[in-house]
Amino acid sequence: MDFPTPLIRGTLVRRYQRFMADVVLDDGTPVTAHCANSGSMLTVKPPGAEVWLSRSDNPKRKLKYTWELVRIGDHLVGVNTNHPNALVADAITDGTIPELAGYDRLRREVKYGRNSRIDVLLEGRDRPTCYVEVKNVHMKRDPAEGGAAEFPDAVTARGAKHLDELVDMVASGYRAVMVFLVQRGDCGRFRIAGDIDPAYLEALDRALSLGVEALCVSCTVTPERISVAGPLPLDLDSPPP
Repeated sequence: MDFPTPLIRGTLVRRYQRFMADVVLDDGTPVTAHCANSGSMLTVKPPGAEVWLSRSDNPKRKLKYTWELVRIGDHLVGVNTNHPNALVADAITDGTIPELAGYDRLRREVKYGRNSRIDVLLEGRDRPTCYVEVKNVHMKRDPAEGGAAEFPDAVTARGAKHLDELVDMVASGYRAVMVFLVQRGDCGRFRIAGDIDPAYLEALDRALSLGVEALCVSCTVTPERISVAGPLPLDLDSPPP
């Protein structure tokens, strides 16, 4: 995924009210940016961090800027949760996620389950339809290079509900896959933050035992583009850092 226009660098002042961030651009201009991320952003919002914003010329938008990236240590991290579904869909199409290759048709945001929409639906001849749920991951509490990426960064009852709906799809004879997309490139593995949300860890364990599959992929992140890089091992039994 290439950013359609050059991103603008600045310094984070604060993130507040969940969807807003105050930033000082490199030229000294203070702006308020939209933060397209409903999570706690536990490890990716330190005041004073280098951030990168996109700018919209849409006259109907109240906030012209959107927070896209933050630098944590030596690495850029994607924080915009509007991108993961498209990133995964593109990676499936170009074969970067071989476990999901070989389907004839890919559709996004298809209604299913209990008043939900599946992020990606894969359909093909002579194989079960595949329901793909995508979760954005940006948290890393282990400061070591190659430490674990973690999800979730806050309690997510909605995430547990999605897992239950994937279980229902498997019970109905379909394939169901949970994809964790890590919008950073400095992680060597992936784990569930069970200390933050033990109910989600329990829901995932149950889903896996009933036939739901889980995959994790990392990303290469630059101010020009974000792209899926390759798989990360799932370490679902490790304790929190």
